[in-house]
Formats: sequence, structure tokens, C-alpha cells
Amino acid sequence: MLVIDASAATAACARADGFKALGENLVAPPLMWSEVRANLHLQAFKGTISYDRADVLHDRLDAASIRCENPMDLGRNAWTLATDMGWGRTYDAEYVALAQILGCRLVTVDGRLRRGADRLGLVVTPDEF
Repeated sequence: MLVIDASAATAACARADGFKALGENLVAPPLMWSEVRANLHLQAFKGTISYDRADVLHDRLDAASIRCENPMDLGRNAWTLATDMGWGRTYDAEYVALAQILGCRLVTVDGRLRRGADRLGLVVTPDEF
């Protein structure tokens, strides 16, 4: 099992086989889908990618086999983790907290998240496995 954050999911959408490269058992907290949709729409809005391309990437997100996990203590654990890590927002902490709760790793391409949570030993980049 592997928790996937929005940065890794956005990157995976950009490749036709991107999600398959991450394995079969992907999970994410509910906010991941909103974050990826927001990222894709913003890229199209800014002209970084076309709206047609954004639609294709959005379809790949919808087709990805990612299970939504929302354990009852996710919010509280993310809150505590954000406080402990010195993070002002709890978005990244939700991914880290979910990985802790499920006893698995978190995959990200967000260097700031990777460095910030490095001491926990559970955050990896796609290149690390």
C-alpha cells in the first residue's frame, strides 16, 4: 500500500502509464482529488497546458485505481502532525498522517514536503522505489 499525494498524482496524470508505475495499491485522503483537479485547472487557466490536455489528464485521474481513505482520526492526527512539524497548513499533514495511520509510505514529488517530513522516514519520491 502506498499513499499518493496531489503532486505525485498530478505528475502521474501527465504520463499514460504514470499510475501503473506507482503500483497497484494506491490510497489517498479525500482532499487529493480536489487538489489535483485544482492543479490541472490552474495549469490550463495559466496557459501552461491546453484545456484539452487538462481534460485528458483529468480523465486519467478519474480512471486511476486510487482508493479513498478517510479514517476517523485523520483530521486530528494531521492537526497534531502539522503542529509538531511547524507547518501552518494541514494539507500536507493529511497525507503524512494517513501514511502513519496505515503504516505505509507516502509518495510525493513535492521537494518541500519530502524535506519537511524526512525525519519520519516514510516519505519517498517515485525515483526511490
